[in-house]
Amino acid sequence: MQGKVVFVTGAARGQGRSHAVRLAEEGADIIAIDLCEDTPDVPYPLATKADLDETVDQVEALGRRIVARVADVRDFDAIASALKDGVDELDRLDAVVANVGINSPAPAHEITEEQWHTVIDIDLGGTWRTAKAAIPYLIDQGTGGSIVLTSSAAGLKGYANIAHYTAAKHAINGLMKTMAQELAEHHVRVNTVNPTQVDTPMIMNDPMYALFCPEAEHPTREDFAPVSLAMNALPIPWVESRDVSNSVLFLLSDESRYITGVALPVDAGVLIK
Repeated sequence: MQGKVVFVTGAARGQGRSHAVRLAEEGADIIAIDLCEDTPDVPYPLATKADLDETVDQVEALGRRIVARVADVRDFDAIASALKDGVDELDRLDAVVANVGINSPAPAHEITEEQWHTVIDIDLGGTWRTAKAAIPYLIDQGTGGSIVLTSSAAGLKGYANIAHYTAAKHAINGLMKTMAQELAEHHVRVNTVNPTQVDTPMIMNDPMYALFCPEAEHPTREDFAPVSLAMNALPIPWVESRDVSNSVLFLLSDESRYITGVALPVDAGVLIK
């Protein structure tokens, strides 16, 4: 990734920060955005501006450049403006990590209209808007590129109580396959990563513990661990962000130069159980 520039969304914490830092370790410069405020229909705190600043510090500590902006993936103009700032400063764009994910667990018939629209608009719409903003740069530059969309194991199988999230992540896989076809002539590859549960704030929060441990009055991370472990084939309860980042790195690099249109599970075997 030496000398390449990568656009990473959701970069303030969790998988997004991990992707930015892992890519910087391999020589990439980063354009980063995040919302940096809470959303009413999401029942856990989202990242803050201080979190995004920490991502900047970690990338710069590796000797790489980073342009970071606060932007909402529901706002195409905000994404496009932040990306333009980054390309203007860093001179090019080689790859994209459309890392978008929020959740609000509830049975399908109890999901409110607001929850449904928020999850779909952020998780699916935000992924599409990120790609939409970046693709013209990759085409016009004429040197090819790689796009990785963050899907989920929930993009490849069903999970109870997260119908909106599961629908969005399935749709991201379809979006990936369509864009892989459309962009192949430009030597732009498009793939997804499909993780099982990852040790990030989107998973490690009280509403998620309650979803997976309904018999416990006030379930904790410790209560959640054996339930999560039982879902995976490998004897681990969840993967780390860096495990996903290593797969993102592979799919963005020339090591995967002929891989496109693929959904890559990073799932500890959850899909074979």
